[in-house]
Amino acid sequence: MSSKTVLIIDDDWDCIQYASAILHKEGISSIFAANGKEGLDKAKKEKPDLILLDVQMPLMDGMEVFENLSKDESTKGIPVIMVTGIREKVGIDFELKDMEKLYGEKPQGYIEKPVVPRELIKKVRKYL
Repeated sequence: MSSKTVLIIDDDWDCIQYASAILHKEGISSIFAANGKEGLDKAKKEKPDLILLDVQMPLMDGMEVFENLSKDESTKGIPVIMVTGIREKVGIDFELKDMEKLYGEKPQGYIEKPVVPRELIKKVRKYL
């Protein structure tokens, strides 16, 4: 599994470092982007095996990044796991079915922040 690479797109450096450390312990490489625009560009250039995508970010939010990823031939096959703290911040649940209604596609899964290492690894392994 060491040849697999996960792109972490998040505007919170602590979240990037945390997820990267968890993945590294499992022998999974990671690359990162600090905002949605940079993440979309990196996904097209690097072709990671999986993307962990934060929902709330500057320049381009996670929903917009996901929409672009799912419509681009070069990236639409890359599994995406959304990472969100929406429930904790505003008390609203994040629903994958709502994304499918809006974009015609839905990510493979989502993880609530704060991220639980065991849950992250379980979901990442499922889609790598």
